[in-house]
Amino acid sequence: MTIRRLTQQFVEHFPERLEPGEIYLAMEFATAVHLCACGCGNKVITPFSPTDWQMSFDGESVSLKPSIGNWSFRCRSHYWLRSGRIVWAGDMSQEAVNAVRNRDLRAKVLHQAARAKGEDVGQSEWVDPQVEPKAATWLERLKSRLGL
Repeated sequence: MTIRRLTQQFVEHFPERLEPGEIYLAMEFATAVHLCACGCGNKVITPFSPTDWQMSFDGESVSLKPSIGNWSFRCRSHYWLRSGRIVWAGDMSQEAVNAVRNRDLRAKVLHQAARAKGEDVGQSEWVDPQVEPKAATWLERLKSRLGL
């Protein structure tokens, strides 16, 4: 069952059993967890930091950026969480995934080096902005699910 929305639950500790369609946010640990939106049942952990994910809460719903790419999972789902809604993104080639992972690793190294020097480490100084992809059409999503 594909998930269309994630409802936020602010918690002190993550529950042992996660419910589909819920995103659990533990602000003390600067981390969120939810079950993969494709319905595969895998646990998705999104830590909040300048070099991982940024979370915003508008008083009603949660958004995360950048996108959530579950490249280690069999499903390889890729989506955005925007105002509680799941917005599906297209699949990425393994080459593109590797490039993003390398960029993220470089950003973490630069961020840690700047912090060690006591420099102000605003995100825009060390992370390339990730452009939000156009939402996949229903036909693109169907082809992706069928492996075409």
